[in-house]
Amino acid sequence: MAVTVSVNPDSAPRPLPRPLPRPLPRTRTIARTLPRTVPLFRGQPRSAAKPSIRLAALRVPLVAKLVGANLLVLSVLTVAWMAAGGALSTRVALVLIAVGAAHFALVVVALRPIRDLETVASRVWHGDFGARVAKSSVADSEVLRVGSMFNILLDGLASDRARLRTLASEVIAAGDRERASIARELHDSTAQRIAALVLELSVAVRDEHDPALRSRLLAAQNATQSILEEVRLLSHTMHPAVLDDLGLGAALLKLARDASNGNGIDFDVNATRLQSRLPRHAEAVLYRVAQEAVRNAARHAKPSHIRISVDADGSVATLEVSDDGIGFDLNDADRRRQGMGLTSMRERVGLVDGWLEIKTAPGSGTTVSANVPLRPAPDALH
Repeated sequence: MAVTVSVNPDSAPRPLPRPLPRPLPRTRTIARTLPRTVPLFRGQPRSAAKPSIRLAALRVPLVAKLVGANLLVLSVLTVAWMAAGGALSTRVALVLIAVGAAHFALVVVALRPIRDLETVASRVWHGDFGARVAKSSVADSEVLRVGSMFNILLDGLASDRARLRTLASEVIAAGDRERASIARELHDSTAQRIAALVLELSVAVRDEHDPALRSRLLAAQNATQSILEEVRLLSHTMHPAVLDDLGLGAALLKLARDASNGNGIDFDVNATRLQSRLPRHAEAVLYRVAQEAVRNAARHAKPSHIRISVDADGSVATLEVSDDGIGFDLNDADRRRQGMGLTSMRERVGLVDGWLEIKTAPGSGTTVSANVPLRPAPDALH
């Protein structure tokens, strides 16, 4: 049986139109030029390109620009005066000179507040964080507002530095407490147990009659005795008890005595100028610097004499460690950063707002000088 289906062409569904392909978005290649990093050191100007001759005249000081503009105006007026038939007499010349001098004086006075801002910025850049912009009687409201904002920024910087000094002191104190705890544990517990083991081995050696076994016990006793001496040395290196009990001078004497064992180095320690105990954070920092400097000299410099001196004048404590060794190239050492302890010494001294100076050259010995302020720097809020 056949089935016939009739379809009305008007009612039949029409096929959907095929969507046109979207045009590909245009792409642009943007060449980004990374900024060239310029190393910036305190007290040194950043490098700049050589100014062109066309811009050289525009980079003169502002005073010179204003005075030059005034002189140009006076010159134009003088030329116009002479072109109108006026004579350039002595009286007219004196008037022009007086007007020029008055303009110069007014420009200098008007720019004085800006020069004060520049002076304060330079003092802060060179480390005087107590500098502030004084209120000027000749400054306008805009310059006064800039000076006030500058002082607010400096006060915030002083507050941050004070918090940083407090945090640094707490970090150093916590580290010293932890070192002292480990040193006491090594000395009172570990070293005592090893000492007891040495005594037991000595008794075993005394009671043993077998020559072979006696020889092995004696070797074990000697090895244990060496371990005991190393543990005691490690305990002293971690935190010398004499630093807490007797102060920095006695700790430096102990450091020199321990460092001179078996290496042929003569030590000279001068701590007679210390009239009283220094603050704990200052003693800890200076002792660690002396310890690192002596260790570096003994390992690398091959010296025959090392001199350690410490002094305090009431506001700054100064430690100096000098040797007559072979010296080294300081710039090359900073560039290689092979762990000579220079970076750790700088960072430790910088945490207490101090400064470290190293003077050395190949063949001329080395002098390490650490300065630690005993009172906060004058950069507190005003």
